[in-house]
Amino acid sequence: MLTMAAEMANNGWGPGAWWPIFPLFWVLFWGVIVFAVFRFRGGRWQRGHSAEGVLAERYARGEITVEEYRERLGVLKERG
Repeated sequence: MLTMAAEMANNGWGPGAWWPIFPLFWVLFWGVIVFAVFRFRGGRWQRGHSAEGVLAERYARGEITVEEYRERLGVLKERG
């Protein structure tokens, strides 16, 4: 004996076996839209240049010494 949904699907109307695809499609669609907006408009997923990051880059390039790095990092942490 068939269930009501199976009977409707077999008769040509009703959601049929494909019904889970459509909600999944819309969830994925809107997820991609939200991701794109955050990614390209500077949302929280975009990597920013924090003061500590810039300081670390300058130290890595050899522009400042260890003492300067530690001193400036200490100042940044006091203010934060």
